Amino acid sequence: MTASRILLLCGLALAVLSLGTVLLGQGGWVMALAVAKAWLITEGFMELRHSPWRWRLPLLAWALVVLALVGLVSHLPGKA
Repeated sequence: MTASRILLLCGLALAVLSLGTVLLGQGGWVMALAVAKAWLITEGFMELRHSPWRWRLPLLAWALVVLALVGLVSHLPGKA
């Protein structure tokens, strides 16, 4: 598959995931879609899918760290 076709498919997938985020509004699925978008940007647009794991892992892990922190904060006592 050519690079331009991969970028086009990544762009379409990001548009679908963004539409899903808007339609869901809030909740756990929105965060799951955000992690999926982070993966797609890292692997597709940044073209790191063929790079060593030492480059890919921090970028992919960052989305999971943010997901964990948002989940932790949302379960803290005293939330309105």
